[in-house]
Amino acid sequence: MDTARVADLDEDALVALVAARLPAGRSTFLGPGDDAAVVVAGDGRFVVTTDVLVEDQHFRREWSSGADVGARAAMQNLADVAAMGASPTALVVALTVPPDLPVAFVTGLAEGLAAVCAPLGVGVVGGDLSAGPSVQVAVTAHGDLAGRAPVRRSGARPGDTVAHAGVAGWSAAGLALLVAGRRDDELVGAYLCPRAPLAAGPAAARAGASAMLDVSDGLVRDAQRIASASGVQIAFDSVAQAFADDLARLAGAAAVVGAQADDWVLGGGEDHGLLATFPGALAHGFRPVGHVVAGQGVTVAGQQPTVSGWDHFG
Repeated sequence: MDTARVADLDEDALVALVAARLPAGRSTFLGPGDDAAVVVAGDGRFVVTTDVLVEDQHFRREWSSGADVGARAAMQNLADVAAMGASPTALVVALTVPPDLPVAFVTGLAEGLAAVCAPLGVGVVGGDLSAGPSVQVAVTAHGDLAGRAPVRRSGARPGDTVAHAGVAGWSAAGLALLVAGRRDDELVGAYLCPRAPLAAGPAAARAGASAMLDVSDGLVRDAQRIASASGVQIAFDSVAQAFADDLARLAGAAAVVGAQADDWVLGGGEDHGLLATFPGALAHGFRPVGHVVAGQGVTVAGQQPTVSGWDHFG
């Protein structure tokens, strides 16, 4: 089977290989095998989000294994659930693959999904499989608010503390190292398989966070989204003050590729940390990085930032 290609199997056989590797999850009432799955929604509401990974747009097969792509696809969707203050419960996955793709890549992708989801009790409960010219992975994730109100982007108010959970700039640094031909660094792993601080999302909701989002397109760009939705200004402290630990870790990679670590922290995306605002005490796992003030837009140490973040069509 290690040398088999997708074209060597029929659809049912390939689906069976994938399904055998997927976790059921604590909220799964009915998993794969019928026309749709059934997932328990104990709160009476459920959070739902979707995202897609496209080969050569979001990943390259010469860099990423199937397990890398599966883990990354799961993590970026679970981070969106966490950013609403919810706990993830289930995923459905639509997969497009070319006929000459090794079957091992497909089974590895399922194993990558399971590696992220199973420890969290999250089920991968179904999806779809189609042939196409390249690998595309579309994930829809569901989450449980546990009786709490969702944490939206529009609740930040002047006087709130701006706080961040997770790492900043690591994924961008990892991508730069890969482009430079370097793979021997944990920062490369942060790009291939980001690790979002998922537990921090519900913790922030319990602590009374007024606004929150997943940092997928860079701190500046995503902070602008909170600022616009809330009608306020997000005023970051200096990068050296707020993100000293990240800068220290990124310094070596910046020297190798001739980049500015500050730019990775402010403009690099796909770390999938959480940016939140708090009117009171911060939730566990968050560090203060600035304040909400009257006005509009985003400033860094009182200045307009010179980086803007990731734009899919920019």
